[in-house]
Amino acid sequence: MNFLIRLGVPEMFALWEGLRRGHAEGTLPKQEEELYRKWGKTMKLLAGNPFHPSLRTHEIAPLSKRYGMKVWQSYLENRNSRAMRMYWVYGPDRRDITVIGLEPHPEDKKNNAYDKVTLSDI
Repeated sequence: MNFLIRLGVPEMFALWEGLRRGHAEGTLPKQEEELYRKWGKTMKLLAGNPFHPSLRTHEIAPLSKRYGMKVWQSYLENRNSRAMRMYWVYGPDRRDITVIGLEPHPEDKKNNAYDKVTLSDI
């Protein structure tokens, strides 16, 4: 059961293309090379199974409420204070997943930290 991962949201497409191009040219700084590698692996796992155990995918209720549709979070990494998280939604087509955000994990979800997460318009 494979999904098509869409980066149709302009900000996500531009970020991925910049990383991809820099990787191909060998010009990415170490931190961006690491992001490219981790994000690519995460999207590959997500396409095959959005609930793959290493993704630790779960719905983020405050974001779902704000955007009026289920917003999911998947891990790019773990055990890191600034661990990156990918935010996504199903659609627009039945077998599509659209990435709408890539941000460090909010510091303290008990203090409305998800209010500070800014996602692209869908």
